Amino acid sequence: MFKVSDIITTPPAEFQTPLQEKVYSTFAELEIPFKRVDTDPGLTMEDCQHIDAKIGVHIVKTIFLCNRQQTDFYLYVTTDDKPFVTRDFCAAMGGIPRVSFASPEWLEKLTGVQVGATTILSAILPQSQPVRLIMDKVVSEADWFACTDGTPTCFVKLRTADLLDKYLPASGHSLQII
Repeated sequence: MFKVSDIITTPPAEFQTPLQEKVYSTFAELEIPFKRVDTDPGLTMEDCQHIDAKIGVHIVKTIFLCNRQQTDFYLYVTTDDKPFVTRDFCAAMGGIPRVSFASPEWLEKLTGVQVGATTILSAILPQSQPVRLIMDKVVSEADWFACTDGTPTCFVKLRTADLLDKYLPASGHSLQII
C-alpha cells in the first residue's frame, strides 16, 4: 500500500535537501500558505493518484528538457494526463529546435533535484537561472497547484495565484505560458 500522510500545514521538521529548505523559507517569507503530504517515493502516475486523492488536486507533470547541444534548458509544467509531444512543444515555443529529455546530471546541477522530484519550485535556486520556465495554459488557469517540494517524498499544494504572483517573481524567473 502506498503511504500518504494526513494533510500537514507546517514545513518538515528536518529538510532532506537545500532546495526543500529554501522552498519552505520562501513560503514563510512571502506568506504563502500551503498544505503538504509526506509519502512513499511518488515516482509513477499510479503513486500520484494516491497523492491526488489525499491532497484534493492533481499533481502536475514537470518535464526537464534541453536542446541537442545541451545549451538551452526548459522546465515544462503540464497536466498529469497530457502526453508530451516534442513536435507540439517546439511549435508552441515558436519553432525552437527539437528538444529531448535532459540528463539526470543536468537536472541536478541546474535545479537541485534528482529524477522523480522535478519541480518548478526549484526556480528559487540561483543556479536555475539558465532554465526557461514554461507552463501549460490549463495549469496556469487552475485555482490550485500541486507538485513536489524538491523531494520525491513530499508533495505540496498552494494557490496557483501565489505561485505565479509571488513565488516565481521572487525567483527572478519569467514564465512563458503556452
